[in-house]
Amino acid sequence: MVSQTCELLHVADPRMTLIELARNVAVSPFYLSRIFRRVTGLTVSQYRTRLRVTEVLERITRGEDDLSAIAASTGFADHSHMTRTVVAQFGHTPSSLRTLLRRPGGQPEVS
Repeated sequence: MVSQTCELLHVADPRMTLIELARNVAVSPFYLSRIFRRVTGLTVSQYRTRLRVTEVLERITRGEDDLSAIAASTGFADHSHMTRTVVAQFGHTPSSLRTLLRRPGGQPEVS
C-alpha cells in the first residue's frame, strides 16, 4: 500500500490529495496516513514536499536558471515559498545551491 502510494506520487500526479491517494489504494485516508508515516517516517504531505524539493534541486543541477519558472512548475505558490521550503530542507537558498552544485564535488545533504 505504501509503495503504491509512493508510485502514485512519483508517476501519476504528485499533487494528488490524501483522499485521492487513499481511494486509489483502496483504504481510508486515516489508515493510509497512519501507515504511511509508520513505514516512511514522513507524513504524506512531508513526502510530497520532499519530492517537489528534489525536483527543484534536479532542475537547478541541470542548469535551469529561472527560479520563478521552476517554482511555478513544481507546485509552489511563488518563488519565495519555494525558497523557504528549500532552505528548510537543505539549509541553503536555491541560488546558493546552484553555486554549490556548479563547483566540482559540491552536493548538499537533505535534512
